[in-house]
Amino acid sequence: MTRILRRAEIEAALGRIDLLARIEEAFAAFSAGRCNVPPVGELLMEKGEVHIKHGCVTGDPTYLVKIASGFPGNPALGLPSGNGAMLIFSQETGALETVLLDEGHLTDLRTAAAGAVAARHLAPRAVGRIGILGTGVQARLQARHLAPVVGCRDVLLFGRTAARRAACRDDLVALGLDVRETDDPREVARGCDVVVATTSAHRPLLAAGDLRACAHVNAMGSDTPDKQELDAALVASASRVVVDSRAQAALRGEAHKAVAAGLLDPARIEEIGEIVLGRAPGRREADGVTIFDSTGLAVQDIAIAAAVAAAAGGEA
Repeated sequence: MTRILRRAEIEAALGRIDLLARIEEAFAAFSAGRCNVPPVGELLMEKGEVHIKHGCVTGDPTYLVKIASGFPGNPALGLPSGNGAMLIFSQETGALETVLLDEGHLTDLRTAAAGAVAARHLAPRAVGRIGILGTGVQARLQARHLAPVVGCRDVLLFGRTAARRAACRDDLVALGLDVRETDDPREVARGCDVVVATTSAHRPLLAAGDLRACAHVNAMGSDTPDKQELDAALVASASRVVVDSRAQAALRGEAHKAVAAGLLDPARIEEIGEIVLGRAPGRREADGVTIFDSTGLAVQDIAIAAAVAAAAGGEA
């Protein structure tokens, strides 16, 4: 019989999961070649977008199909911008075992955890201030998961509108963070050691030369071929460009833009899973600007969905 887990049950189960450890293990499994992750299914519409991600890990008892949507105009209607569900099937029989009606929450959380994992390995040793570009759900979650990893509670927040900046600031302050606002993304870049980009921008917010000499950037928003938060020259000028998947980064994200512009040699691109596995180094003393370009992997969804299903009292 198929189990159906709703948002409240999912949130209760999340409290029993070490999310960063699960996502770190997922990246390692991917870069070790243990995952079957087909290309992303994508539906781009006038007012929103839908992503279908699916896959399995060798040796796991289940496989996963996820549907996640983003409709940027929803907040003006009093609705969340993201929605979705995850479906867990048996690899033995193909039977649908668990439906997670997470409303996009698990996608948001696994994305935030990915940023924290990247910062754990690539951020400078001393972080005096975190910069956040964006004022949505992901901005809040990135700050929440990142702050304890880098040991910093000082945040500089960029947003296009004063009302949304203020609302996001209040939520971050409630988490115990010290927050200052700005309407200039370059001020964030120039004043922060770790910068997290969480917007749905289609034109770059930051250009080459905007960042501090040894800053780390988590570029989390550019998950389609047409989105872009970082200028291609900025990406190409970084000392290290790290992605979740080389294959996926060839089709979408910040590295994709830089390679397409003829500015970045694909041979320079590393995978975060290789760093987790110890096949590539983490942060080095000689590193300048480092960039983690996240386009989101099905293996992250597999990891968080399986963990939630197990924590909620079932096997996955």
